[in-house]
Amino acid sequence: MSIIKFLSSKTFLKQLAIAVVAIIVLTFILMKWLNISTNHGKFETVPNLAGKSISVAEMELNNNNLVMQIQDSANYNPDYPKFSVIEQDPAAGTKVKENRKIYITLNPSGYRKMLVPNLTEKTLRQALPSLEALGFQLGNRTYVDNIGKDVVLKMLHNGKEIHADTKLPKMAKIDLVLGNGNRPGMSSEQDSLAPIDSEDLN
Repeated sequence: MSIIKFLSSKTFLKQLAIAVVAIIVLTFILMKWLNISTNHGKFETVPNLAGKSISVAEMELNNNNLVMQIQDSANYNPDYPKFSVIEQDPAAGTKVKENRKIYITLNPSGYRKMLVPNLTEKTLRQALPSLEALGFQLGNRTYVDNIGKDVVLKMLHNGKEIHADTKLPKMAKIDLVLGNGNRPGMSSEQDSLAPIDSEDLN
């Protein structure tokens, strides 16, 4: 068989095709191996994202071949700007492999709103722990004539009367109107019955 006939034979073409496929497969495997071997032991450093906006945090993570994953917002922290990063996992400075997801927690726009408890007809001593347990603050105390000493008669916020189940932001100040222990009108009666100073008669 001549060389020309052999080169044009089905046997040669079949062997040639097998050789080409083998070369392609070996080349692919070699490239994969080189890619893995050159990146072996290579880590990225997690940047410090605290206090940074979403856009800045995402840009810094992309520059470090890392992926941002936003979690639910946490409780409002007044020490950080609104919608900025207040927590991250893994922590800043941690060495991780590229394309690792970095979980961040954002600061909400304000304190979460809570239901105001029913403090009416409770004593100040009973009312104060209820307010503090929900994150509210005690504002001004105003005393009026009422036989219930230190008993809550009204609740106010920014000068307006509020009632139980009203929603207010956490850390809001709630003013209380309390009884002074006197019978209504007793203060004016005591004023009218007060002894007259002899100097006032002169």
